[in-house]
Amino acid sequence: MTRDVSVTSHAGPIHWRSPVTEAAATKWVLIGIALAFLGFFLFLPLVAVFVEAFRGGVGVYLDAIVEPDALAAIRLTLIVAAIAVPANLVFGVAAAWAIAKFEFRGKTFLTTLIDLPFSVSPVISGLVYILLFGSHGIFGPWVEVSGIRIVFALPGIVLATIFVTFPFVARELIPLMQEQGTGDEEAALSLGASGFKTFLLVTLPNVKWALLYGVLLCNARAMGEFGAVSVVSGHIRGVTNTMPLHVEILYNEYAFQAAFAVASLLALLALLTLALKTLLEWRYADGIAAVRGH
Repeated sequence: MTRDVSVTSHAGPIHWRSPVTEAAATKWVLIGIALAFLGFFLFLPLVAVFVEAFRGGVGVYLDAIVEPDALAAIRLTLIVAAIAVPANLVFGVAAAWAIAKFEFRGKTFLTTLIDLPFSVSPVISGLVYILLFGSHGIFGPWVEVSGIRIVFALPGIVLATIFVTFPFVARELIPLMQEQGTGDEEAALSLGASGFKTFLLVTLPNVKWALLYGVLLCNARAMGEFGAVSVVSGHIRGVTNTMPLHVEILYNEYAFQAAFAVASLLALLALLTLALKTLLEWRYADGIAAVRGH
């Protein structure tokens, strides 16, 4: 409800209108626009994926999921995520701790580098690894001599995935750590705690919820990444195809239901990530609020 406040002056009464309230009609119009936008661009496409996936029945859906190439794509996607997420967890915590808790030359530049994957096309990210480790790349001849295969193999897919996902953990932690300051750590150190014990018992508990959110977002992006992985994978069916790449191949072959079946698994993983985040926010709302208000 709009709130008016009257103030009397020499020129007569002055009516002040609160800048943070609007009429009920305006509020409901804005809510309706937001819901319509989300319904058209988010909800309807998501429903369409599941409708197409089950169009031929549950049996056909399950056949598409347990097909050998599909299982290989699912397995590769999980392996890549299992490697990339912990790597970004370690990097994100270290980078956030350094940026938020210490002053050093090049700090602004390091922060800019962390944001680099947000501004660089994933396709370009994949091409960089081709230029570095491809047969005609900078390190290509050395890689071939050593017998290590990076491009068109698991290592290249992992490297590309790490590159496009490493800002997520750091970007969740840096603002919170900067807001909390260094008071708790200084108090722990003054009481005789070591640096590692201070991090383990003071810093980490203070940022555990932001860290968890960053890991969830990083995992969702790692499993759904397409552009960078497409460049470095070589699209070897049953070998280097992740789930997004397998969906593309099936769709290009006009195997629409199989494509939507695998796509529905990706959608389910995304929904599971969202549900887990919401559940944690609901279950530990008091703890999260206390950390954010620290």
